Amino acid sequence: MVRRGRTAAPGAGGGPGGDRRSPGGAVSSTATLTAVSNHEISVHLLDGESRLDGGLGAVEVTVDDVRWSVVSDPRPQPSARVRAVGSSPVREILALTARPGVISFAGGLPAPELFDADALRAAFDHVLTTRPAQVLQYSTTEGDPDLRAALAARITGSGLPTAPDDLLVTTGSQQGLSLVAAALLDPGDVVLVEQPAYLAAIQCFTLAGARVVPVPGDADGIDPDALDAAVARERPSLLYLVPTFSNPTGRTLPGERRRRVAEIAARHGLWIVEDDPYGELRYRGEPLPPIAAQPAAADRTILLGSLSKIMAPGMRLGWLRSPAGPRRSLVVAKQAADLHTSTVVQAAAATYLAKTGLDDHVARIRAAYAPRRDAMLAALPRVLPEGSVWSDPDGGMFVWVRLPGDVDTGELLHRALEHDVAFVPGYPFYVDSPDRATLRLSFTTYGPAEIEEGLDRLGRALRG
Repeated sequence: MVRRGRTAAPGAGGGPGGDRRSPGGAVSSTATLTAVSNHEISVHLLDGESRLDGGLGAVEVTVDDVRWSVVSDPRPQPSARVRAVGSSPVREILALTARPGVISFAGGLPAPELFDADALRAAFDHVLTTRPAQVLQYSTTEGDPDLRAALAARITGSGLPTAPDDLLVTTGSQQGLSLVAAALLDPGDVVLVEQPAYLAAIQCFTLAGARVVPVPGDADGIDPDALDAAVARERPSLLYLVPTFSNPTGRTLPGERRRRVAEIAARHGLWIVEDDPYGELRYRGEPLPPIAAQPAAADRTILLGSLSKIMAPGMRLGWLRSPAGPRRSLVVAKQAADLHTSTVVQAAAATYLAKTGLDDHVARIRAAYAPRRDAMLAALPRVLPEGSVWSDPDGGMFVWVRLPGDVDTGELLHRALEHDVAFVPGYPFYVDSPDRATLRLSFTTYGPAEIEEGLDRLGRALRG
C-alpha cells in the first residue's frame, strides 16, 4: 500500500492536501510512486529531482521542495518455504462443502454421533474437580505420565513392546510430523514418500525445506524394488509411509513388503517415519504388525499415532514412539514448538482410558463404519462409468477411485457441487505428474442411506 500525503516544505507554496502549482496553474512536477516490495519504494519523476529519506515501512520523498510521506504495505511477505507449500486444497474444499444439503465425501472426518461425549465430559469433570491446580498448570514436555503409561500398554498389546519413556505426547499426530521434520531434516535433505501420499506430509516436509521424492507403488502399496532403487539414487534422510489403510488410497502394505522395506532401510541406513492413525479401524482380516516391529527396522523407525480417529479430533492428541537416538532432539523440537500438549486434555484422556477404556468404544466405531464402507463399495459399480477402478480397503476411512479416459476430477468437482455432493480430487496427493482422473471418497461421516444418495448425485454429475 502506498499512502500519499503532501506537506509543504519551508518556502513552498500550497497547503496540506493541496496541489503545488506554478503561477500559471500548471503542476510543476509529477512523481509516480510504486511499491516495489515490502521494503522498497520506487519514485519515478517525469520532471524534477527527488530525495528519499527514511527506513523500513516509510520514506520521505522531497519533490520540488514538497515533502511526500510514503508508507509501504505493512503486511510481511510470506517466506519462500510457505510460498512453496501453499494452502491445503483439501481444507479449501471442506470450506466449499460446508453449506447445508451437501453430502460431502471430502473430509476424513469421524462420525460425530459416535463421539463418547458423556464419558469424556465425566473425565474432564473428574480431573477439574479433583486436581484443578495441577491440570490447569504448565506440564512436562514429554507428556502426562499416566497417559504415556496407558498408551504404552495399548501399543504393547498390539504386538510392539513399548515403555512409557519411548513416547512423546504430541498435539495431534500432525505435530509429530512437524517435530520429525524440525529435529531430523536440514534444507535440501531428501524425503521419500509413496505416490500418491498424504498431502499434509508433503506440505510438512516441503515447509522444512526438504526435497520430497515420490516412489511408485501398486494396489499393495509401495514397490520395494522401486524403493531400493530410489534410496540408492537419492540418498534420502527419511522414508515416510502410511502402511495401514493409507490416506488417500486405503491400501495396506502386506507383511512381506513390510519386511522388505525394513531390510532396505537397514541396509542403507535409512530412517522410517511410520504414520498409523487408522490402524485400529480394521473391518476384516487380521491386524498386521507395524514396520516398527520388524527386527531390521526396530532401531530406525519413528512410529506416529493418534487418538483423533478413535476418541475425538478436537482434543488434538497424538503420540510418537521413537528409538533412543533421536528422542532428545524430538523433545527439544517440541519445547520450541509449544512447550507441551494441553495439560488438562492429557489428564482427561488418561482418566478416560483408565475408567472407561477404548476397546468397547473402538468396537462400536468399527461396527458403524463397516456397513458404511460396504454401502459405498456396493454402490460404486452402479454409479461410476465403465472402466473405473477403485480400492477395496480392509479398514480405515477412504476409497480411492480412478475414472476412465481424460476426466479431470477438479472440473468434475464443480459439477458435483451443483448436485450437492463433494469429494476430494486426487491430484493434490501427488508430488509430481498428478493423475487428474483420480479422486478420494471418505465413507465414515454418513450412514449407508446417505452414502447411497450421495453417490447417486455423483453419478448424475458424471453423466451431466
